Amino acid sequence: MAEIIKPPRPDVCVFDKVGKTYAAGTAREYTAIKDVTFRVPDVEGHGELVAILGPSGCGKSTVLKIIAGLEPQYPQTTGTVLLFGKPVLGPGADRGMVFQEYTAFDNRTVVDNIAFGLECQGVSRAERIEKALVWVKKVGLDPARDAHKFPHQLSGGMRQRVAIARSLILNPRILLRDEPFGALDPMTRLRMQDLLVTLWRDAQATVFFVTHSIEEAVYLGDRIYVFGNAPGTIVEQIASKRPEKPAVVRQAEPDFAEQVRSIREKIAKMEAEAGVV
Repeated sequence: MAEIIKPPRPDVCVFDKVGKTYAAGTAREYTAIKDVTFRVPDVEGHGELVAILGPSGCGKSTVLKIIAGLEPQYPQTTGTVLLFGKPVLGPGADRGMVFQEYTAFDNRTVVDNIAFGLECQGVSRAERIEKALVWVKKVGLDPARDAHKFPHQLSGGMRQRVAIARSLILNPRILLRDEPFGALDPMTRLRMQDLLVTLWRDAQATVFFVTHSIEEAVYLGDRIYVFGNAPGTIVEQIASKRPEKPAVVRQAEPDFAEQVRSIREKIAKMEAEAGVV
């Protein structure tokens, strides 16, 4: 019997010499990123977590929002962006995004906020509430105690759990996270990192994660893209170990500390060269 050869899987994401210039041709012209090139393969059963690091103002969030198809960052000014072999045409249910600033409908309960995407897809109320309650529990909240609270009744960590559930309930192939844990206290931040790892393994989605925390990038990232000063471009790609231990344990190990120190020195040097105080 002839061997059946499967066609190659298209890459999750391809950036080819991508640039973004705002207000081109005016006195306010500003180039955020230039010649950004990378490729994230689609490995069966293995969603990658890609951490994006770099000095302030180097265009990290611009890259994320181009992938998300969100204006005004989208579309790019130059270059090509492909997701699963197709150009980005705008936002889509195949991508979920979580921002640092918690966004929710203040007049909706936790369960209704989580179920919002399913509501937009026309899923019946009974079905979407049933699925949302499952996700309430998956992200570590209590369905009986927390499901019917309103956003103003939640702590910062609880709000981020709701945001994660709202994005993952739609089973996105790509999860985009823009500094989502930046406002959390240190211990809550570590717990949220562990939660993300658990849910990421289950969903097998590819995660793009912008963070200012080098520790967070090294702990979470399969690969780390280090961006240079604006106009931002990738100056180094670093492989990192896939998380196998809780964040509080792994981040206390000597080899982890050494990798963090090395990256911190590189970014500090770039900031000094750019005159960043």
